[in-house]
Amino acid sequence: MVKLGIAKQIKSVFTGTVEIAEKDVEELLESLELDLLESDVALEVAESIKDELKNGLVGQTLKKDEVGQFVKKVIRDTIIKTISVEKKIDILNSIKQSEKPVKIMIIGTNGAGKTTSIGKLAKLFMSQNHKVVFAAADTFRAAAIEQMEVHAKKLGVHLIKREYGADPTAVAYDAVSYSKAHGIDVVLIDTAGRQDTNVNLINELKKMNRIINPNFRIYIGESIAGNAIIEQVSTFNQEIGIDGVILTKLDCDAKGGSVLSISKTTGVPIIYLGTGQQYEDLEKFEAEKIADLILS
Repeated sequence: MVKLGIAKQIKSVFTGTVEIAEKDVEELLESLELDLLESDVALEVAESIKDELKNGLVGQTLKKDEVGQFVKKVIRDTIIKTISVEKKIDILNSIKQSEKPVKIMIIGTNGAGKTTSIGKLAKLFMSQNHKVVFAAADTFRAAAIEQMEVHAKKLGVHLIKREYGADPTAVAYDAVSYSKAHGIDVVLIDTAGRQDTNVNLINELKKMNRIINPNFRIYIGESIAGNAIIEQVSTFNQEIGIDGVILTKLDCDAKGGSVLSISKTTGVPIIYLGTGQQYEDLEKFEAEKIADLILS
């Protein structure tokens, strides 16, 4: 996770009561930008943060003992502004208010923790007394259906599947039909996650999106993927629309720049963070909490 020590650095620059000038913080802000870039924060985001901080600091008149706390507040406010977007979604609230079943299409590349995240979401929904069904609609990758079967068995969730090579949209359609007939609240639809966003995959997802008309299209991406995840989210958002992102593997030794970059560059909100391998290891994304963690 990105760690910023600029508040401690800047405190030592001043003595007495001073008005902060641009030259006073120029070197520190350059150092901050470099720290952000080394933590895999996108260049445009790093520059935006630096500019926001400069605007918040330059011209302020403070006593030396106030500088550190003031700078920390400006940094915190800037981070919160950076990772907050106008578009917000509350899946749990939507499930309560929407016509059933609520259809959630899960998108993401192989290896990012897609099926595990589906299990975590199911656990979360079931803890709110919602009935869940899985649709094993990744009929492309070997072992994908078996992985879904493992999660379904552990959680006691009914799984809808067909043979490998079957039409993924047909599987999703079967799951929706089953859910309507059996009073199911939520359908979680796994989809193929080929590493490259090739034309066949995009067309496949477009077809499913058109026919199933999901309530939510959630992208699962690794926090350790760096700037690559921004391109992935941007591509899928442009082609089919993405409603939210779940960042996985935040428990790994990640640089954490993705957390600061995704929403700012794509406009898609991060909704949950995967923090471990257990089904309970799914935290609601809170900008304030992330800002505090970065400044800790």
